[in-house]
Amino acid sequence: MAKTKYHFVCQSCGYTSAKWLGRCPECGGWDTMVEEAEVTAKNTKSYLPVNSEKIKPKTIASVAKVKVERLATGIREFDRVLGGGVVPGSLVLLGGTPGIGKSTILLDAGLRFGQRGVKVLYVSGEESEEQTAMRAVRLGGANASDNLLIMTATDLDAILAQANAVKPQLLIIDSIQTMYNPELQTAAGSVGQVRECTAKLLQFAKTTGIAVMVIGHVTKDGTIAGPRLLEHMVDVVLQFEGDRSYSFRVLRALKNRFGSTDESGIFSMEAGGLAEIANPAGLFLEDRDGEAAGSMIGACMEGNRPIMVEFQALVAKTPYGMPRRTAVGFDYNRVNMLLAILERRFGLDFGTYDAYVNVVGGMRVTEPAADLAVAAALVSSYRNRPVPKGVLVFGEIGLTGEVRRVSAPERRIMDGINLGFKRFIVPDNKLSLGNVDAEIVRVKTLEQALKALFG
Repeated sequence: MAKTKYHFVCQSCGYTSAKWLGRCPECGGWDTMVEEAEVTAKNTKSYLPVNSEKIKPKTIASVAKVKVERLATGIREFDRVLGGGVVPGSLVLLGGTPGIGKSTILLDAGLRFGQRGVKVLYVSGEESEEQTAMRAVRLGGANASDNLLIMTATDLDAILAQANAVKPQLLIIDSIQTMYNPELQTAAGSVGQVRECTAKLLQFAKTTGIAVMVIGHVTKDGTIAGPRLLEHMVDVVLQFEGDRSYSFRVLRALKNRFGSTDESGIFSMEAGGLAEIANPAGLFLEDRDGEAAGSMIGACMEGNRPIMVEFQALVAKTPYGMPRRTAVGFDYNRVNMLLAILERRFGLDFGTYDAYVNVVGGMRVTEPAADLAVAAALVSSYRNRPVPKGVLVFGEIGLTGEVRRVSAPERRIMDGINLGFKRFIVPDNKLSLGNVDAEIVRVKTLEQALKALFG
């Protein structure tokens, strides 16, 4: 009888070593090497239909004649991120932190598919069938269509056998970390299991033409758990973001072979599930009234849609020898950079002051166009001078103090006008707006911008 061989696999990146290592030489992770048995390929029974026509080479012209119709989920914000719907035969990976709403949105999509006559098989490896049914009732699926089938299982071979027998148009796996490939002698959720299970699902989707949507857990730093190879194997990678303390959720496409990655979907977590927010432009301005020092409204882009976000800054005398710098919802390093620019170019002394920056509403802003709003909020708090109401700003700030151009300035301004803003401080570039009932101040430097705001 052949002796079983073992090796050590990094649970973060999938690096393989013949001996145990305290630190992975590939990703630098500490104590991530786990012993696994080496598995050779077996001639196991295949649950995939063999079709020799699909493995023959074809011309682009012959393939282009076949029109592919997407499966629209009926959730407009979800379809927007997917590029119009789910492509048959595609493999979609949805990641996000626990409790963010991954299972909720896919079960809701399954209910809507079933109501429109699309057969769906929803497989949960974490919840019993009764628990899944209870969640479906909470989402309004008390009278769910018979086209939605639910099943609790973790054995991937058994799941694919049932999928091949039922022949759904969409297979939903919740989640990939709970799936188990009996050919591997390792625990479910390990790097080897996640990789091999995903490979099997990819082969199943491409061979049968059945769309597969998979939920993936994320690590502490927000990346999808498992090797990075996982994101390269799938066709679409979606990321669900948001703070569990707030009701707002943002769905982004990190990778999309069938559409754009510029789109995003905005949702609100309600008692009956996730509700769409079709027009999120003024979503975070509802509770704002009056003028306050340290507050500035900036126009940011979520995908291809502008959102007006309130940035708040507090500059206070520090009781310590080293001043504190804190950023919530904004890049900490960019806050330090903006403080350095204000000190060097304008002589503002932040060396004895703590500086706190917060994005209201639990939003996470990453684009550089928010630089001007954050800098204005910092100066407003430092000088204790509020910005007049009805002013909207956006622009990237360079290290030399220049205000640089950003994308879609006309769209930001028009949405601001619709929300009642009358004065705009924007980068100096050509604008094709026509006649608008607003004052547009174009600035080239941060000095000009601050002079337009505070005189």
